Amino acid sequence: MRTTFTLFFFAVTIIFNSFGQTEKFESRKLNSVRGLKIKLPKNYDPDSGLKHPLIVVFDADYLFGPVVGQTEFQTYFDQMPSSIIVGIVQGNERFYDSYFDEISGLPLETGARFYEFVAQELLPYIDSKYNTSKFRVAVGHNIMGNFINSFLLKEDPLFKAYINISPDFTGEMGSNVAQRLSYCKQDIFYYMATSKADITSIRKSIINTHVKIADIENDHLTYYFDDFTEQTHNGLVTAAVSKAMDKIFDIYQPLSEKELTEKVAKYDGTLDQYLINRYSRIEDLFGIEKKISEEEFEKVIAVAEKREDLESLQKIGKLALKQDPTSLLGTYYLALHAEKSGKPKKAAKLYDAALAMDPTSHIDKDFILSKVEGLNLATTDEEIDDEDIDDN
Repeated sequence: MRTTFTLFFFAVTIIFNSFGQTEKFESRKLNSVRGLKIKLPKNYDPDSGLKHPLIVVFDADYLFGPVVGQTEFQTYFDQMPSSIIVGIVQGNERFYDSYFDEISGLPLETGARFYEFVAQELLPYIDSKYNTSKFRVAVGHNIMGNFINSFLLKEDPLFKAYINISPDFTGEMGSNVAQRLSYCKQDIFYYMATSKADITSIRKSIINTHVKIADIENDHLTYYFDDFTEQTHNGLVTAAVSKAMDKIFDIYQPLSEKELTEKVAKYDGTLDQYLINRYSRIEDLFGIEKKISEEEFEKVIAVAEKREDLESLQKIGKLALKQDPTSLLGTYYLALHAEKSGKPKKAAKLYDAALAMDPTSHIDKDFILSKVEGLNLATTDEEIDDEDIDDN
């Protein structure tokens, strides 16, 4: 059904190049052909079922490159999930695409038709063709920075995150945005940037809007604002894209020392639950499943040991074993728990079980053997049977 829908409603010509692919998209709403730039994640597999956030870039003529570059950089270092990037080539059409009502700032006539093209043609097409998750990001600069806010004003916003780079707010759009953000009932990420060297009139409207948004108290809103120092209206694009991606995907990033100190160490409960909650949040927000890395397990284990929290040590071991039953990581932590609990014989059996499992990048079988050799089994009357192992 999805393929049939695409064939009947859209005519698309695809051209591949080293930077991804370009498409010619025939739009009935616009009664014209529009160019698209599409960058898929490295090693994208349409049959894997793995979902990816969708980033839609307006003014892709000049904005697509900076967004792709920053996304590839942050993905490489696991600072954000691998994403599908779709850019709309607008050229001189951008002025017609962004046509607005001078009072409300909302799309009007040709602007309204462009809005319908994005909402009713482009997004359904991309979702039908690629493995997109429910998390969508809109990126706009200048007049298209004003335009992307139109998608926010729907009862069910089409995008979850908005990157507004020096938006040229018109009419009451700034006030409309602030009012909408004050009562949104689903998670929204809103980023806005200007500069002291920005165009004076644009900067003034942005600062006025920022003051209104900054006063909003809404748990569903995550708001970020950057006021750069020397960047010009066009020059702040690269810096703003970098900051926006870093902030929007902050929770996706590996545990930082700041989070370990300020949140993990002070968590009121066992630390396995902190990890479970954190990764459930990632899945709920971005519509993707991310595994806990070995490095993150190690960092949280270090916190548990510093807190002398043996219960957390044991439960993190069980969590690691559940995530990957073939890896020795979880069994190693359970053995460590037994050792620290004064049960060397149980620790020895668990270490022995770990030897039959797959090593990790930081823990190999020689290390496990050294742990066994370090156990003092002669000074305890501990009794243990296989059920003690199975209970873990």
